[in-house]
Amino acid sequence: MNDTARNRILERLRNAPRQEAARPDVPASAATDPDRNARIARLKSLMEAMRTEVHVLPAAEWIPRLQGVLQTRAIKTLLYAPETDLGAALAEAWQQDAAGLPELVAYADPVESFKERIFAVEAAVTTAAGAVADTGALILQPTPAEPRLMSLVPPVHIAVLTADAMIHSSLSDAIQAGRWSAGMPTNLLLISGPSKTADIELTLAFGVHGPKELVVLILE
Repeated sequence: MNDTARNRILERLRNAPRQEAARPDVPASAATDPDRNARIARLKSLMEAMRTEVHVLPAAEWIPRLQGVLQTRAIKTLLYAPETDLGAALAEAWQQDAAGLPELVAYADPVESFKERIFAVEAAVTTAAGAVADTGALILQPTPAEPRLMSLVPPVHIAVLTADAMIHSSLSDAIQAGRWSAGMPTNLLLISGPSKTADIELTLAFGVHGPKELVVLILE
């Protein structure tokens, strides 16, 4: 196409009449129930449909339940973030009694020197910043103390979520509660289940681009 023909086409496009398309009404959220138990039940149901293992339990029981999850899978190494409240609680529990439990591996070194160790661990435990009930997704907000690689590299990812004021009815509610408009987080993740992908024959494979298993502990 020569310049003259291209210019004619562009000129017609510029001069073409414009009409703003009608904006569809925003549908109501499927999980607008303000009841916390209803939101937890919906989140659990949707995540289990995506092959996520979900445990709803009292907050005081989360470490014994975590230990049971690890022992059931015969996990030998567990990656954790020592500078977080979650990591401090884990370290204290392991210090009191680590018999039959996996080795705790602290994420405390720069990734350049810690890379080989990360790819050798069997599981990692991280904090979930929240969840969205109507889509069945966790909200993760990685930090320097708890980097993205913790939830991406190990074959088993265990996420701990506090139910109080953390499980939102919709993504819109999560955005408003977190005041994202005042400062959008630079690294925010929505996770609905273990990593999965499909080939041209639509055969699902798990763990190709991330963890093969996702375990969620919802603490009430």
